[in-house]
Amino acid sequence: MIPEFSVVVPTCQHPASLLKCLDALGRQRLARDLFEIIVVDDGNSSDTATAVALFRRQVAQSGGALEVRYLAQEQQRGYAAARNRGWRAARGRVVAFTDDDCLPQPDWLLAALTSFQRGAQVVTGQLRLTLPDNTTQYDPKTRYLEIGEFISANCFCRKSALERVDGFEEAFDSAWREDSDLQFNFIRLGIPISKCLQAVVVHTMQEMPWYTSLANERNSRYDALLYKRHPDLFRQRIETDRSLILEYYASVLAILIGILGGLFRNPALATLGFSLWAIISANLFWKRLPTNVVASQLPQTMLTTLVTPFLAVYWRLYGAIKYRVLYW
Repeated sequence: MIPEFSVVVPTCQHPASLLKCLDALGRQRLARDLFEIIVVDDGNSSDTATAVALFRRQVAQSGGALEVRYLAQEQQRGYAAARNRGWRAARGRVVAFTDDDCLPQPDWLLAALTSFQRGAQVVTGQLRLTLPDNTTQYDPKTRYLEIGEFISANCFCRKSALERVDGFEEAFDSAWREDSDLQFNFIRLGIPISKCLQAVVVHTMQEMPWYTSLANERNSRYDALLYKRHPDLFRQRIETDRSLILEYYASVLAILIGILGGLFRNPALATLGFSLWAIISANLFWKRLPTNVVASQLPQTMLTTLVTPFLAVYWRLYGAIKYRVLYW
């Protein structure tokens, strides 16, 4: 029997959260013989394989007919490649994507099934974000997840639609912008994307180290790749805070002017550069300051404020050079 859905879950070194995701999938109200689960392990980890085997045993003990498959990537290539491996191995008519740190709600597949019975080709569900109690630092991709039109942690595609666009672009080898690229490919081919608010996935944002936002600046390089592939759609649909980007460039330029003034023994130029940098940095610090700031956060916020412009400019220029595109 051909299942209605193949649920593809990419994962990498997160066996504990993966088990919670699998448990949530095992509680779907859709009949178990109507869907299969495909776990694609981008970390090729024995712990992940053990977690999947444990879930299989739990399914067997419950007397269910749910098929769970485990696919290990030989090399770590990113979630775009892992999702491609999963959907190409899928037997279902519709491929459902979620992530290992997400909890699909019991009616997730059942709600999406109704949309496809009405003729949908691609469906995006509702992503609900929750923050741990007393969280002060969390994954900075929160804003993107809140406003994203098409999030790969909760979407459904007919396998035929994925075949038409050849799935995810694997050049996006980090979890950033690969879902927008897939969305734009659907739009360019005229494949309609429907919204199903009843298909809910809960994503719990984990408390992160304070320096996570600095590390994640490297994702900015993928903006250049997305712009190169879809310049018009990028301008229309990707929210960009251009004033903030200008401040970053101005901050870097100001500090360079100050340094040059010092090297060439020009006090006026050095004073001008460092003064502008101080003013811009103070403004950025004020914007970044948390609403309910505590004293212990001030040094971290200050350091993040001072370092972010340099990382942001570096990675934007890195992307522009690597992908040979000028973008704004």
